Amino acid sequence: MTDSSIVQAGFPAVEPHRVLLVTGLSGAGKTTALKTLEDLGWEAIDNFPIRLLPLLMDTPQAVRRDGQERPLAIGFDTRTRGFDPGSIVRQVRDLEERPEYAISTLFLDCAGRELQRRYAETRRRHPLAQDRSAEAGIAEEREWLQPLRRWAENVIDTTNLALSDLQQEIRSRFALEQSPTSIIVTSFGFARGMPPSADLVFDMRFLRNPYWDRSLREMTGLEAPVGAFITEDPAYQGAVDRIVDLLTFLLPRYQAAAKAYVHIAIGCTGGRHRSVFVAQEITKRLQAAGFCPTVQHRNLTSRPTDAIEESPAPPPA
Repeated sequence: MTDSSIVQAGFPAVEPHRVLLVTGLSGAGKTTALKTLEDLGWEAIDNFPIRLLPLLMDTPQAVRRDGQERPLAIGFDTRTRGFDPGSIVRQVRDLEERPEYAISTLFLDCAGRELQRRYAETRRRHPLAQDRSAEAGIAEEREWLQPLRRWAENVIDTTNLALSDLQQEIRSRFALEQSPTSIIVTSFGFARGMPPSADLVFDMRFLRNPYWDRSLREMTGLEAPVGAFITEDPAYQGAVDRIVDLLTFLLPRYQAAAKAYVHIAIGCTGGRHRSVFVAQEITKRLQAAGFCPTVQHRNLTSRPTDAIEESPAPPPA
């Protein structure tokens, strides 16, 4: 019975297992490519002996949280045991005859001068230049890899690409799906240190400080009287409007750049009043604009202390 007759008999067509072979010149960006693929949801294996590829492909594939099989990215180069470009091409050609697999190859290329610069900058030796110049090793490797470069469906020249450019190129070619950027809004107190992973930081210490109102001191920015106190500040509305306008401008652009997370930090002195209230308000405004932020309050339960709070500003003359 043929594959087509099986489909016609009512059996669902089975998607072939996706396999990407990643190779190229040493120093051209294979490690970066594999790490980016892994971030995109691929199962990435580096320096895998290609002669064992049939055994690997016959083992069950890794599964994502949604139950879908993870595609497989396999990295190899001249340092891999048993490396033989001609033999690899023949082996892959044979595997491509199997309908249950969809195999493609990514070759990372780079100009010799740029590779020499990269090796000089890192003070590492080229794998084929242990007892000679990097230039000679690069030239030999380039000639050795020609069968694979001619075979590859995907070639990326990284000569003029920064690290972030290569990552973006990999995402644009091999993303499994466009996952929405995760947006995290965090309130914090400057007196207790800034969040180390923050992408954008907004300082709310210019607003009136509820801490110096004794009736509000033990409350937090989650309580209505504190919010009413803060919103009475003439600078509050204009500042929050401008922050939200900036965020609604930036967030779609972070999404387009495939940024996985955007961490927005809202700070005040102690992290219990102004930053909490403003973080809550910004989160609501972003939700109303169609985004899905998560809000967290780092110092909400910290003990209020006079020593860390700035003194109230004198009234205007």
